[in-house]
Amino acid sequence: MKRRIARENAFIAAFSATFASATLAEIIADSRECGEYAVDEYGEALLINYEAHKEEIDTLISTKLKDWTLARIPRTSATILRLATAEMLYADEDIDSIVINEAVEIAKKYCAQEDYQFINGVLGAIARAEDRAPRASLSVEAPCDEKAE
Repeated sequence: MKRRIARENAFIAAFSATFASATLAEIIADSRECGEYAVDEYGEALLINYEAHKEEIDTLISTKLKDWTLARIPRTSATILRLATAEMLYADEDIDSIVINEAVEIAKKYCAQEDYQFINGVLGAIARAEDRAPRASLSVEAPCDEKAE
């Protein structure tokens, strides 16, 4: 699966998690069962890294919001910001510009008309931040399905 599709499917899973009482493992398993928006290994790694570092990611995003709070941002935009930030922080490669571009494309598809500009600005500020932690590995220690058992 191409990373563009993996990112979009991870977004769909993460967005649905904001409404569901299901665990992340259940949402991933359901996505794979349905097939249409199946979360692959890369998407699963994005979701797991976001879940593992949620507070750090939310804090970093919050520091880049001007006159906004994360609670005021639409769920779609917040979900895109969170997953893209997780990938920027924990990907093995220095692919910030690609991550930002694909986050903008997802925003154009799923968000309000001008939200992509906001997302681009926030992610750009995060990418430029000098105080950003060094990159860690975007890897899956154990599949989500095993963690749920």
